[in-house]
Amino acid sequence: MPAKSRLKPNYYLAKTDPDTYSIDQLERDVETVWDGVRNPTALRSIRAMKAGDRAFIYHSMGLSAVVGIADITSDSRPDPKDPKLAVVDLRFVRRIDPPITLRAIKESGLFNDWALVRQSRLSTMPAPEEFVEWMRQQTKDKQL
Repeated sequence: MPAKSRLKPNYYLAKTDPDTYSIDQLERDVETVWDGVRNPTALRSIRAMKAGDRAFIYHSMGLSAVVGIADITSDSRPDPKDPKLAVVDLRFVRRIDPPITLRAIKESGLFNDWALVRQSRLSTMPAPEEFVEWMRQQTKDKQL
């Protein structure tokens, strides 16, 4: 089924070290190629991404937190620099202010089985629907 005809997008969490590529940079760039993912499990998530899906942008250093939302604007494709890897295009949507910290996510007790809590080094992962709904409640953003 083409991405445009799906009723609801899939959501992912994409981690970045803000010293390498921050939400500030994504906001300035507006759109970017999300690359550099090497972990096989994280690559499976990248390869599953489709145009029309969404990503929570997560800063993994400093204040570990979900800091923004991006639209995934392309289907996954091989990385031109290394065809064993995969990339997608992301477009800045908005910041999450205040950011939702990893501490708050853990303290909720709702996501103990999610890779963000269990495998803290995994850079890209699907976000469960329960997390998306929780984020809507936390941010009071029904359009998330």
